[in-house]
Amino acid sequence: MSPAARARSAHEVKEWTFLTNHAHVLLAIAREPTARLRDVAEAVGITERAAQAIVADLEAAGYLHRERVGRRNEYTINPAGRFRHPAEADRRIGDLLALFTDSRLTGQ
Repeated sequence: MSPAARARSAHEVKEWTFLTNHAHVLLAIAREPTARLRDVAEAVGITERAAQAIVADLEAAGYLHRERVGRRNEYTINPAGRFRHPAEADRRIGDLLALFTDSRLTGQ
């Protein structure tokens, strides 16, 4: 097998996505603010425990707020939150939400 064919083969096997699991969890919650973490985890393709940890991260960083309503949690997203990476720090997460959800969820 030629070096070019090996390189192509290696790239085809490697799976990756542009968005992190944190972004996927945030988007799942934006789409359904009363979703159970079990359902969020299933939608993202992660364990429920991983979803719990990500929600805790997002809440601690101020990206979302969790409120107990009856037996469920209801989440409110802060669309004014800024991206953490310096390359995107001038952008709001509401901009990302607007790309993937109904824009009324972003406060715009």
